[in-house]
Amino acid sequence: MESRQLSGRAVAPWGARRVALAVALAFGGGVMPLTALAQSVAMTGGMGSKALLVVNGGAPKALAAGDTYQGVKVLSVSADQAAVEVAGKRQTVHLGEAPVSIGGSGGGANGTQIVLSAVSGGHFVTQGQVNGKSTSFMVDTGATSVAMGADEARRMGIKFEDGAKFYGSTANGTVVGYRVSLTSVRIQDVEVFNVEAAVLPMPMPHILLGNSFLTRFQMKRDNDTLTLTKRY
Repeated sequence: MESRQLSGRAVAPWGARRVALAVALAFGGGVMPLTALAQSVAMTGGMGSKALLVVNGGAPKALAAGDTYQGVKVLSVSADQAAVEVAGKRQTVHLGEAPVSIGGSGGGANGTQIVLSAVSGGHFVTQGQVNGKSTSFMVDTGATSVAMGADEARRMGIKFEDGAKFYGSTANGTVVGYRVSLTSVRIQDVEVFNVEAAVLPMPMPHILLGNSFLTRFQMKRDNDTLTLTKRY
């Protein structure tokens, strides 16, 4: 079985090379099921009596009332919402809204290791939190910093307009971005603080998890599994 250490080469995401270029000019899978941790759940659509649910950033799964998937039990389904239960905790997820975190120990963030599984296309996608707000990440070791779109930054209450401006070139021309410092970034039960980030004007399907976060960890890849172990 292949095992290799990752250096500065990218675990390449979608068409994010354009975005990573802008970030570089500025500064220079889903999660494996862990039932002891909180599960991230979002509803992306419906199919009659079934809800299309995204659990821990994986591919959408059609689930009906009574179904259980990766520790998430579906209690009821309607056209625009689903009631689910994780580790005895119940919550309603609404169609099209940001992922919600359910279950777990209620806030423990003293872990030292993140384990991710590759999703379709070989990308490492995971749910997590920025400043306590749920969001979706994609690993990109080719991006100098964490990078996000302006709409997602606004949704999470980040006042990026107060940050330092920078200008970058993309395939669509010159863009204006902002440098910010994120109070915290949390994935699974691992949290790091004061993470440098760039906010860019273009829409982005995920927050790019760049090296301002990744360099806090030792990275090891075994085939489709990426393990991040916190440095001290």
